[in-house]
Amino acid sequence: MKSLMPAALAALSVAALPVLAQAQTVSSEVYGTLGYGTSRAGGADTGTLQGRLGVKLTPHFGVEGEVSGGVKDDNIDTAGVRSTFEQTHSAAVYGVGFLPLTPNLDLLARLGYGNTQFKTRLAGAESKFDADSVNYGIGAQYRFDDHNGVRVDYTRQQFRDNDAADANVLSIGYARKF
Repeated sequence: MKSLMPAALAALSVAALPVLAQAQTVSSEVYGTLGYGTSRAGGADTGTLQGRLGVKLTPHFGVEGEVSGGVKDDNIDTAGVRSTFEQTHSAAVYGVGFLPLTPNLDLLARLGYGNTQFKTRLAGAESKFDADSVNYGIGAQYRFDDHNGVRVDYTRQQFRDNDAADANVLSIGYARKF
């Protein structure tokens, strides 16, 4: 994932140290999600399967990692020429803020850094490129019981590379507290 991904992980870890020191009296919560995300970037609508693994360090702060793989591409017609656009895979790390509204419902906000690889096909020629992004978003998570629930969220990916159009990602998934 480029050399900036380890730096982002290190910065996120250092930022979490004060929270970890306070969290010694509060037990952390490990969670995961598995779901589907739909992304709109540059006029193309693509779909991915997403997996997340996170740790809620306090009732209000956590960190999570996310990976996704493309499962739906899109055709784009430009000046009578058809091309295919696909997101092949993506990975990101996030700091997550939680706002518990009820024992089973949390609102959340995420800020992170990611890398996404894209593939385009035009007139039989295929090209791949990847782009780093600053990601931020909001969402909600509802638990049906102590361990199982559903999570929905919106994430904006602002790509640093000029080749990639910024993306709006909507996702829904099964959430599990371990």
